[in-house]
Amino acid sequence: MLILIGIGFFIISLLVSNRLKSKFKKYSQIHLASGLSGREIAELMLRDNNIHDVSVTSVEGKLTDHYNPGNKTVNLSPDVYHGRSAAAAAVAAHECGHAVQHAQAYSFLEFRSAMVPVQNVSARVMNIIVMLMIFGGGFLYGLGIQNIILVIIAAQAVITLFSIVTLPVEFDASKRALAWIDQRGIVNPGEHDMAKDALKWAAMTYVVAALGAIATLMYWIMLFMGSRD
Repeated sequence: MLILIGIGFFIISLLVSNRLKSKFKKYSQIHLASGLSGREIAELMLRDNNIHDVSVTSVEGKLTDHYNPGNKTVNLSPDVYHGRSAAAAAVAAHECGHAVQHAQAYSFLEFRSAMVPVQNVSARVMNIIVMLMIFGGGFLYGLGIQNIILVIIAAQAVITLFSIVTLPVEFDASKRALAWIDQRGIVNPGEHDMAKDALKWAAMTYVVAALGAIATLMYWIMLFMGSRD
């Protein structure tokens, strides 16, 4: 059953990811009327929000864009950093949305950041258990199947909570981005629709991840309840 859940959400995730890449490629080919690059848009949005301690940098890869609160950098992939399209505008403004959240101490972002160390430990625990299941099943059974499932539930609960908390962080960053690029005249109405659509499909990747995490957690809880009968 767990394998079927994993395969099902892997396929859904792959479809959403392919859709996102298709949308980004399509909208990247349409130049903004304003002619601004992703870097210029990011720097302008930061200035408009009185954020002067965050730098905008270019990182390798495709769709590798992210905000790093540790060193206060908005990291844009080359297609976004140099791009002058609705897709580039949407992604650049979205990542700056996270910088604004950070500057304003947005509660969900702070909670998510605080969860990162626990999330990392939980992910490592899950990886170790999977490895032991493959190569050391006898050792695990010696600890008691119910005890092992309880550890899995605890680790998966953290992973699930992290995925759920990520949703309002991402949705809020997109909301801030779209509002700002409209107010600033970065995009015209047609370009706004493209930017909104690109961000919608980016958000869907997080929705699928959260649903997959919830389904996995429910599976282990049901397994634990069944093992007690």
